[in-house]
Amino acid sequence: MCGIVGYIGSRRVVPIIIEGLKRLAYRGYDSAGLVYLDNGHLTKHRAAGKLSNLAEIMEEINADSRMGLGHTRWATHGSPTEDNAHPHSDCKGELAIVHNGIIENYHSLRRDLIKRGHIFTSETDTEVLAHLIEENLAGDLAAAVRLAVKQVEGSFALGVIWAAQPDRLVAVRHQSPLVLGVKEGSGHFMASDIPALLPYTKRVIFLEDGDLAVLQRDSCHISRLTDAGAVERPWQEISWNTSMAEKGGYKHFMLKEIFEQPQAILNTFRGRFEPETGTVDLPEI
Repeated sequence: MCGIVGYIGSRRVVPIIIEGLKRLAYRGYDSAGLVYLDNGHLTKHRAAGKLSNLAEIMEEINADSRMGLGHTRWATHGSPTEDNAHPHSDCKGELAIVHNGIIENYHSLRRDLIKRGHIFTSETDTEVLAHLIEENLAGDLAAAVRLAVKQVEGSFALGVIWAAQPDRLVAVRHQSPLVLGVKEGSGHFMASDIPALLPYTKRVIFLEDGDLAVLQRDSCHISRLTDAGAVERPWQEISWNTSMAEKGGYKHFMLKEIFEQPQAILNTFRGRFEPETGTVDLPEI
């Protein structure tokens, strides 16, 4: 499983992302990356291998940004290289996306996007989403994301930012976990799992499948992928510590692993097996 961390608010974003990704490292990964808003432009840094490789890069950079996204990747489509590490961008580098899950129809989407002139820089399924959102941008990021994901088959948790709308971060959940956090006076957080949020807040919203959230420094608007109208999702105060959060509420890691096996098997098949034709695609081999 990959890890996602996002933040928009009053604090410096890079330390929040690095710390959050460290707390998600137990999920396993082979590369890491982050992106942040820097004087009206998006700046991206990625590294293959250990998260410490990315952390060392960022120690040499005095980034003062207050909005950004981070990701640890476990390779599914494409080898574990820096080019395949998230975040991924559109053709102009004005949009950035991090993604957990599998885009099952990415082969056909990628082929069509290339025919329409899009240039790809990775082997991943995720980059398809960046270009689909790019095609639908017409002034509002959330609207473009909503249109783009209608073309996608598979599972996804997304974090998306756009340089032209520097006051917001878009989060989407569809068959892949995503949780939001808030700290009064500090801003809003998003993550693929609770441990990334615990150093900053215990007040969270668990997004439901099909939810789209627009996070701003002082507000959080949640709607459905099928309808832009607002929906209510309750804020919850969690009492878990880091150890409890990593175990997902189970008493032991062994129990967690046992009960997560069906979902792990399903995730393994996604994007690699086509049940209608019986075709198996193993790009990693």
